[in-house]
Amino acid sequence: MDDKTRLREEFDKAVPKATPKPPYVKHGIAAFTIGGGICVFSQILIDIFQGYGLNYTEASTIQTIILIFLTALLTGLGIFDKIGRVAGAGTFVPITGFANSIVSCAMEFKSEGFIFGLGANMFKVAGPVLVYGITSSWIVGIIYYIYLMVS
Repeated sequence: MDDKTRLREEFDKAVPKATPKPPYVKHGIAAFTIGGGICVFSQILIDIFQGYGLNYTEASTIQTIILIFLTALLTGLGIFDKIGRVAGAGTFVPITGFANSIVSCAMEFKSEGFIFGLGANMFKVAGPVLVYGITSSWIVGIIYYIYLMVS
């Protein structure tokens, strides 16, 4: 065995011993608490809007718009990233994570102009989600339509 191979094997053995173990329980509690807090806040908004006489669909639509707006605003101010460092996956409740990904990409490329920077790059992360979401909804809609015609 040559020296290079021996050194590589020693390195591969030393890395796991030297790498600190992440505090999984602490991270899990933070993700659960902050993610749950976002969900509780969302439900409170829905309850408030229903208290003003809106039905569930209308209330949840307004709640979704508010969450997207707040996430975009906090991302633009750099606050959402700080929350994300503490909460980890807890901030990726679907709508907030989606809004954050679009705004983050848009901010990263704003110096390249509105069309080729902001417009073209803000959907780098969200684009595939939109494409597959729209495509799958079309497919499900066609299947449902055929099902209704047959039955």
